[in-house]
Amino acid sequence: MGDTGTNITDSKNAKTYVEVTIVGKDKEGIVADITNYIFRNGGNIEKINQNVVKGLFGMHLEASFPPIDKSKMQKELDELGSKLAMEVKVHFHEENKIKNVAILVSREDHCLLKILNSRASGEINCNISLIIGSDEKLKSIADSFSIPFHFVNHLEQSVAESEILQLVENFDIDLIVLARYMRILTPNFVWRYPNRIINIHPSLLPAFPGAFAYVQAYERGAKIIGCTAHFVTEDLDQGPIIIQESFKVLTEDTLESIKIKGQIAEALALLEAVKLFLEDKLEVYWGKVSYK
Repeated sequence: MGDTGTNITDSKNAKTYVEVTIVGKDKEGIVADITNYIFRNGGNIEKINQNVVKGLFGMHLEASFPPIDKSKMQKELDELGSKLAMEVKVHFHEENKIKNVAILVSREDHCLLKILNSRASGEINCNISLIIGSDEKLKSIADSFSIPFHFVNHLEQSVAESEILQLVENFDIDLIVLARYMRILTPNFVWRYPNRIINIHPSLLPAFPGAFAYVQAYERGAKIIGCTAHFVTEDLDQGPIIIQESFKVLTEDTLESIKIKGQIAEALALLEAVKLFLEDKLEVYWGKVSYK
């Protein structure tokens, strides 16, 4: 009986954590309307961040509430978004929830296979809901794991992103993993999923940025090379660093052997970053990742 009473008390005192993301054409009054809604409903803003780039406004806030009617809040924020002519997304954070993951790929398979095999072996626990490819080369891998594959390769990035965003929303995705996805996401996309997009970059950031990082490192005679798993922001390859892996360059190494070492390191770093996210062990404060 005592245990039952404790559970009821805990339930009554439990907080609901909500992420709200607002994206649209910049105008006056947006911040006031959203924050006033939070306060009127007994919420406490834990974090807030906003940006404006070329007239595009993006805001992300995290707030805690006493127990709330989630459906009612979703409906009211949808209505507020319509009033403001802004896109308002609501994400309810649930501890110990098995998260839904979308993986974006192009042509390289080493990171994708590492994640899929780790999921199959039980090393990570998540629903890999879909794989989205800018190329059809890796569709057979998705098929072999019985995961839906969607080919999205519009030349206009904004059109491609619109389709990807719709897919991600349809599958109620918690985490987007860029497993060597070779297209640059725009702020319009990134702002909708703050600290919920993880990328693997083939360099110890910020050195040797770009797609040919290993070539640059090899040509400059680097003795230690590595890769970086990081959250994606609107600043290319500058997001908060989660995990870094490195390896030594030996005298006998060739460009090809360095690439192979790099791919192994990439797969390990990306998997570790994904695992930490799935286990709710990551926090971002002032652009820096800390571990719970």
